[in-house]
Amino acid sequence: MLSAKVRRKVAPANGDADNSADKQDQLLLSSTIFNGEDLGPFVRKAFASGKPETLLHNLRHFARSKESEIEEVCKAHYQDFILAVDDLRSLLSDVDSLKSSLSDSNSKLQFVAGPLLTSLDSYLEAQTVSHNVNLALSLIFSCIKLLELCSRSNFHLSRGNFYMALKCVDSIETDFLDKTPSSTLKRMLEKKIPEIRSHIERKVSKEFGDWLVEIRVVSRNLGQLAIGQASAARQREEDLRIKQRQAEEQSRLSLRDCVYALQDEDDDDGLGGVIGDDGKDGYSNGGGNGLLGFDLTPLYRAYHIHQTLGLEDRFKQYYFENRKLQLTSDFQVSSMTPFLESHQTFFAQIAGFFIVEDQILRTGGDLISRMEVENLWETAVSKMCSVLEDQFSRMQTASHLLLIKDYVSLLGVTLRRYGYPVDALLDVLSKHRDKYHELLLSDCRKQIAEALSADKFEQMLMKKEYEYSMNVLSFQLQTSDIVPAFPYVAPFSSTVPDCCRIVRSFIEDSVSFMSYGGQLEFFDVVKKYLDRLLSEVLDGALLKLINTSVHGVSQAMQVAANMAVLERACDFFFRHAAQLSGIPLRMAERGRRHFPLNIARDAAEEMLSGLLKQKVDGFMTLIENVNWMADEPTQGGNEYVNEVMIYLETLVSTAQQILPTPVLKRVLQDVLSHISEMVVGALLGDSVKRFNVNAIMGIDVDIRLLESFADNQASLFSEGDANQLKTALAEARQLVNLLLSNHPENFLNPVIRERSYNTLDYRKVMIISEKLRDPSDRLFGTFGSRGARQNPKKKSLDALIKRLKDVS
Repeated sequence: MLSAKVRRKVAPANGDADNSADKQDQLLLSSTIFNGEDLGPFVRKAFASGKPETLLHNLRHFARSKESEIEEVCKAHYQDFILAVDDLRSLLSDVDSLKSSLSDSNSKLQFVAGPLLTSLDSYLEAQTVSHNVNLALSLIFSCIKLLELCSRSNFHLSRGNFYMALKCVDSIETDFLDKTPSSTLKRMLEKKIPEIRSHIERKVSKEFGDWLVEIRVVSRNLGQLAIGQASAARQREEDLRIKQRQAEEQSRLSLRDCVYALQDEDDDDGLGGVIGDDGKDGYSNGGGNGLLGFDLTPLYRAYHIHQTLGLEDRFKQYYFENRKLQLTSDFQVSSMTPFLESHQTFFAQIAGFFIVEDQILRTGGDLISRMEVENLWETAVSKMCSVLEDQFSRMQTASHLLLIKDYVSLLGVTLRRYGYPVDALLDVLSKHRDKYHELLLSDCRKQIAEALSADKFEQMLMKKEYEYSMNVLSFQLQTSDIVPAFPYVAPFSSTVPDCCRIVRSFIEDSVSFMSYGGQLEFFDVVKKYLDRLLSEVLDGALLKLINTSVHGVSQAMQVAANMAVLERACDFFFRHAAQLSGIPLRMAERGRRHFPLNIARDAAEEMLSGLLKQKVDGFMTLIENVNWMADEPTQGGNEYVNEVMIYLETLVSTAQQILPTPVLKRVLQDVLSHISEMVVGALLGDSVKRFNVNAIMGIDVDIRLLESFADNQASLFSEGDANQLKTALAEARQLVNLLLSNHPENFLNPVIRERSYNTLDYRKVMIISEKLRDPSDRLFGTFGSRGARQNPKKKSLDALIKRLKDVS
């Protein structure tokens, strides 16, 4: 019972809860439907809980609730609707009366306004026709203008005036295309205008392409012309320098009859004859009437047309790329053609390229910028330097290197005038300065060797004045300003002018290489290599000639004479180098060094002296025939000295025609000194066991003859030089004086010895003095003189010998 009560209490509680939940769900569902929200969550929840019937029940309940509301609203407004219908029925009669009144008024109005409407329709129709006619006329005039522009455009196209044709097309497009009444004409214009522009672009591009092909040939000719003008200007400068040097030489020689004249210079250094100003289409082309056809009209017209077409940047890029490709192709050096033959074309092509670019830079507006030109020039300089380095490294001929250097320097002069920096090119030339001079020295070494090997050691015969001028005056070898009579026999052989020509050519080639190379003062460099040529090459070749090819006195004498003339020639060489280098002669003289051929000169004089000594030695063998124990002194001199005197006099008469006085004096002095040594050597040698005073008196006569020979040369030499010749006999003379002296012991006095016997060696004096015999010392002579008083001279001599032995 208790549990039943409890269940009865619980069941209603669960039912109330369910009813409240259902009501809440109905309220939420009603609110969602009223707000127009999505019912999906309710459907999912119903199916998820397994109670779709509840949702369906709630929906039906909501529908029934709304139907009742609609019914209540209809009931509320029904009375109002009935009242409104009643009001409308009351107004129906009034409307019918108003309608009949309006119908009558309309009939009257139609009757009155009929004629007026007919007139108005006629007017409106006439106005429409007039408007259409005016519109047709304006469209016809517009079409006429359009056709005129089209005709004008065709006319300009046929004449090649593309800019004017483009202006006509632009005018058609901006002013008439949108306003054209004919759709056919409009379609035609829309099709043809792009075709016309494309046609013009193709035409000017073709002209520009032809210009690119043509400008390469023009650039090469233009570069050759510009470099040729630079060469002509350089030649004028050289001619002016030659005249200045001649004037300086005349001034140095104090010539007063100088002739001065004004010289007209052609002021055509630029390319004004190549560049003009006229052109078609009003373009300032920078070269329409040029000497070489240097015409920029196609380029400027193409640039202007592309500007008009709005393709300026594209054309700039296209131009720059094509020119860059052309420059790159210009850098190609053909391996089939020697660079010596193609270098002028190679450099002229590059020079012409940058002359054209300079003109375009100055006159072409913004077609190419300065930065782009500078970049192209840097590329060109780098490539040219590379090519020069490669080609110079292969060259083994100085003349070839000089030819290329001259042309490159002319290229530098030409392009520097247009503002291009050329220091890098000049640096390459300076870098190969040493190699060029080494090659030049090698060439000169071969030429000098050939010239010396062809020498016949004979005096040069000149039959005409031009030969004298060519071989003597041109090298300032003359000793007098008086022109000799012809035929003229020069004191030198043909080797001298041949070598002078080789050296002069070396100087000129060296100066030519150093000139215009960026170095203003280069005399020291030229002088350094000239010193090497003279002191190493020429001096060495002459020394080799002397040591290997000179076998006789006449040959040695000729070589010695040549050396004396070459000494004067060396003065000319340094003056010539200074003049060509633009250095005042006084500065060149200030920097002069010793004679660069001194080794060969000394060897030549030594060779001549040696050969003469050999000749003299042959005569001096006759000294063995001297009677060293003679009873009486010889009056006319011994046989050997007579032979020597004859030879010396013959030698002098011959040598003075060839050898300069100083050389002859040095040779004679050496020979006389040798004769003196031979005389002393004979007395000192083992072949002479003893001698007496009479023999010494005979030797004294011999020495006097030789001294007389030296004195007789005073007419040829100066008196001082003649005295120097006598000093060459000093040893023999002092020895004879000592042996003939009454007081030989004075030799031991330092003062007397220094004054009178300074060339004698005490050992020689001791040995020779021991051989001197008094006449009383003859065989069996002592028996008759026993107990006689000793000779004071003998006593003094014995004391001298004793003292000298003690010293030794």
